[in-house]
Amino acid sequence: MPVTEIILKESVPGLGAEADIVKVRKGYARNFLIPTGKAYEVTPQNLKRLNQLKSKRAEREAREFNDAEEFAREINKAKLEFILETGETGKAFGSVTAKDIEDKLRSDFGITVDRHKIELERPIKESGEKQVSIKLHHQVSAKLRIEIKSSTPPPPPPQEVEPQETKGKARRKPKSAT
Repeated sequence: MPVTEIILKESVPGLGAEADIVKVRKGYARNFLIPTGKAYEVTPQNLKRLNQLKSKRAEREAREFNDAEEFAREINKAKLEFILETGETGKAFGSVTAKDIEDKLRSDFGITVDRHKIELERPIKESGEKQVSIKLHHQVSAKLRIEIKSSTPPPPPPQEVEPQETKGKARRKPKSAT
């Protein structure tokens, strides 16, 4: 297994971020990473370029972090309302999923969020107010308030009816011995 070291020019999923020195197989470096412009070979001249790449990476990461924080502030202010059909017992016919939240954010506030960043363990089926976490950056997450209302008002609590007294006890007819 011949292995070579390369310097990444940009982030490569599963391998590293820009300005990282990583070891990969020679064929992967020679046939894919270097021809597509995603990496340099490690040479003394390219090691000098490494400082430029590191400063470029630091600027990009700082910009992404600041953008994510701004976006989080915007999302923290937002509140979504969903109306679900419910039965007599208050159980919902349907649920609110990450896709529903994504669509509602886009239509109501013009905020575009990938539905995979919305952290829902399972779809929401019960009415009430919930907070949903949205992972915007590996260091920044926002809390979105969601209120789920029932389309039909909840049924009034059952009132206890006092039993009415009967005038006499009900008696059984005796069996005839025939």
